[in-house]
Amino acid sequence: MSIAVQQCLLDAVGGNALLATFPTTPLYQELDVKPYNLDHPVTPAAVTFPETIQQIANIVKCAAEADIKVQARSGGHSYANYGIGGVDGAIVVDVKNFQQFSYDPTTHYATIGAGTLLADVSNKLNTVGRAMAHGTGPQIGIGGHATIGGLGPASRMWGSALDQIESVQVVLANSSIVTASATENPDLFFGIQGAGASFGIVTDFTFRTQPAPGEAVQYQLLFNLGDTASRANTFKAWQKLISDPDLPREFASNVILTEGTLLIQGTYFGTEAEFDAFQLESKFPANQGFNTTVFNDWLGLVGYWAVDAVEDIGGGLPVHFYAKSLPFTNKTLIPDDVVDDFFEYLDTADKGTLTWVIFLDLEGGKTSDPPVDSSAYFHRDALFWIQTYAINLLGPVSATTNTFLNEINNIFLTKMANPPYGAYAGYVDPELTNPQDEYWGSNLERLIQIKAAIDPQDVFHNPQSVPVK
Repeated sequence: MSIAVQQCLLDAVGGNALLATFPTTPLYQELDVKPYNLDHPVTPAAVTFPETIQQIANIVKCAAEADIKVQARSGGHSYANYGIGGVDGAIVVDVKNFQQFSYDPTTHYATIGAGTLLADVSNKLNTVGRAMAHGTGPQIGIGGHATIGGLGPASRMWGSALDQIESVQVVLANSSIVTASATENPDLFFGIQGAGASFGIVTDFTFRTQPAPGEAVQYQLLFNLGDTASRANTFKAWQKLISDPDLPREFASNVILTEGTLLIQGTYFGTEAEFDAFQLESKFPANQGFNTTVFNDWLGLVGYWAVDAVEDIGGGLPVHFYAKSLPFTNKTLIPDDVVDDFFEYLDTADKGTLTWVIFLDLEGGKTSDPPVDSSAYFHRDALFWIQTYAINLLGPVSATTNTFLNEINNIFLTKMANPPYGAYAGYVDPELTNPQDEYWGSNLERLIQIKAAIDPQDVFHNPQSVPVK
């Protein structure tokens, strides 16, 4: 980066050297770049920390004039470090200073700054007795989360985080500041809801909110004994349960697989009596432990999810890791023989690491209600997602571990007559052959047209962003 561009960026933030840092800045990687996945080292040309929307517009203008790519960072949890560009040489706009919050008691809309972390989203909404659906990781930023998807335990009732967006304020590639909603700049709004990193920098969201739930039951069923077949049969019973078209939307569930262990857990949004009437334990008589916790306050429940998310794996700390995902629909349920092959592979494969986990997360419900072309988010028919995840605490992820995760996907892709297709853009996978198609499917062509109209210079770019054609 030239001295002139550095000076432009410093001028953009009012000359405050704390708000624009460069590779020559002491401890640049550790304090400013902060890569999340150490398997993908990235050196941005600059990391900026604007304090006003106009400063963001100024930064974007500097970048566009110098033909340098830009990416926004909120919480900084991109699996391939796309929030810091994904490759060397980008200008990062960190929105951590955008923490604004306001609430309109008439409409029940909440306006939330794009730098707000999910824990703070819940805390701020709780002060006015409201809530919204989002993921469980407390340190995840709403800026990336709500512009990709934003799936979480309450999504079957209320939709994903992006489904709850009423409007956004966005800085575009031409450095203009605009509002986007279903009625104002609707094409931009379409793109922001699922592919936001390709179109601009959201500075704040206006969300529709819900009354904070009163009572909810958190449950766990543990299966850590028995052979491969018993765990496979337990999964078959879970898949049968969640594929029931009459399954209550108040029922959230996921399966967590680790070495020799299967855990079914989730939340029932209702009273203990309602949960008891659901008779969940009777559907899994082989469990070695059935635990329930009743929560009478929303923040207590969200706090429980946060601790659980941290304990799952990695704790949100920078490590070397790799992850993959696949969506399964009611039309691509996993046949029994393929379930058997999957669990046999888990018990026999060389994994190259002791630290791996597989999440199978129930979706559907409200997330499946909108038409597939209502937003950039394509996977409306996903009944559940599988996410495979492995880390190496000692260095780069090995080829053995990489093969282990890829072969899991291949079991489903090659052995199912009607295989799943796609990937979740929130779990970016840099090894995908056709990533944009897997993320956005039939919505990709419209996204390409929108990109050409509002960012023809491809200012907002990462290795798997919507392309300019």
